[in-house]
Amino acid sequence: MRPLDIQQIGDELAIKWDDHSESFIKLEKLRRLCPCAGCNGEKDIFGNVYKNPTKPYTPKSFQLIRLAYIGGYALQPHWADGHGSGLFAYDYLKRAAESSDADTDDAKANPANGNQ
Repeated sequence: MRPLDIQQIGDELAIKWDDHSESFIKLEKLRRLCPCAGCNGEKDIFGNVYKNPTKPYTPKSFQLIRLAYIGGYALQPHWADGHGSGLFAYDYLKRAAESSDADTDDAKANPANGNQ
């Protein structure tokens, strides 16, 4: 599955997929579900999660500066607060858009579960 078109519309990202479906995801939700090791932690071979101390979000944390396409498999958002290491594989991006806000709240409370 690949995006045919991606546009920021207000505070959302609108994605048209090659299966002709569309997804809409709030920028705040996208940022909070960032799958990078700094945000989400990194597991060792025993399943222990290691992560940086949680940084507070600011309004700039949810301002999208640009999007970079990574190969044919992922999207890399760059945010106004300087964060830009999250690679959103297309299947993860679609699942994130389709997930409920309760799922986002769970990921905020326990980020290690947000990218499984």
